[in-house]
Order: sequence, then C-alpha cells, then structure tokens
Amino acid sequence: MSLLALIPARGGSKGILKKNIKLLFGKPLIAWTIDAAKKAKCIDRIVVSTDDPEIAKVAKERGADVPFVRPAEYATDEAPSINLALHAIEQIQGFDWIMLLQPTSPLRNTSDIDNIFKFCQDHKSSSAVSVNEVSKHPYRMYQRDSFFNLKPFISNHPHVIRRQNLPSAYSLNGALYLARVDWLLKYKSFVRPDTLGYTMPIERSVDIDTEQDWNWA
Repeated sequence: MSLLALIPARGGSKGILKKNIKLLFGKPLIAWTIDAAKKAKCIDRIVVSTDDPEIAKVAKERGADVPFVRPAEYATDEAPSINLALHAIEQIQGFDWIMLLQPTSPLRNTSDIDNIFKFCQDHKSSSAVSVNEVSKHPYRMYQRDSFFNLKPFISNHPHVIRRQNLPSAYSLNGALYLARVDWLLKYKSFVRPDTLGYTMPIERSVDIDTEQDWNWA
C-alpha cells in the first residue's frame, strides 16, 4: 500500500515572517518535517504544496518534490487543509494513502510517522490523526458573561474534585493527519466519528503559530 506524504507550506505567514523557512536551531522550519519524513519506512513520496518560490527551493534542496504550484485560492488564511489535500490527490494519482504533515509541528519525529501508520493498519481503520492529552481539562473551563460572571463551559457534567478522577480529554495537535485516499475523496474530511486518535506526548506536540510557540519549541 503506497503512501504519499504531503507537506503544506504557504508563503504568506503573518504571525511569524517567512515562518516555514525561518531557521529553527540551524535549519529551516520545514526541513524538520522533511527530514523526519525521509527517514520514515512507510512513506513512498514526499511532496511539498506551496505557492512560494523560496519555500519550493528550500524543499527541493532538502530532498522533497515540488511537482506543482499551489493555486492562490488554496493559499489564503481561510483555505482549509482538506482543499489542498484534495488538490494534491488530483495532481498526483496512484497512491492508496495520504498523510498530511504540517511543517509547524517540527518536534514530531520519524517514529511518530511510522507508528501512526502501523496503528491505523493494526486497527483496520481508514483514518487516524494525532492528539495529545490536554493539561487543562474542559470540565474546569468557564465562560464569562457580559457581567463577568463565570459559567461552566460544559454544563451538566459530573462534579469531580480530584484531577486523577477526571476522564481523559484530548486535543488535535496538528502533527499527523492520515487517511486512505478513497475514504478521503468520499468524505472530504480527515476527522469523522470513525477516525482514530493516535496519542503523542505534549513535548512533541507543539504547533507553531506565534512567537511564543516558536520560543517554546
């Protein structure tokens, strides 16, 4: 079963200027993802989807393919990742699986890539995404009204005092999105009720969007 790794990297980053090619510990941000993908046993081809010539040049130098230029309508702040994934599938056919690897998750490593694919195979699932257990539980979150009164964010939940007794809660960490190509073409979403959650530790789950995220990484 062949697997296409797709790395989306548009040029118009606003939070951090030229984020995808900015140096993080001596190498461009996108290089961390390309290098991890190159070592993965499950990946057959690594493609970078970008609208930016500088990013394309760096990606090629690191060993990734850039066989097409991402259309402008898929390179805006509002453009969902599923659209560029479907565009890549249209451009590059013949693969059974696709894995979306966002370059903003540089601490995701090769074992995470290989293990989520094995995890999906072992459970005979068509889709899996990476998650991490949240440190702030939603049972302990609140909304604030116009008078600054606090109201539980999740109403009617059981009253739990001890942290150890709270049910586990997970959040998508943005590092890994995996799906069968035929399944993705049918449902046009990486996350559905039958999607599996592959757990990653918090220390590899950074998703860089701001300068604070960059410093944390």
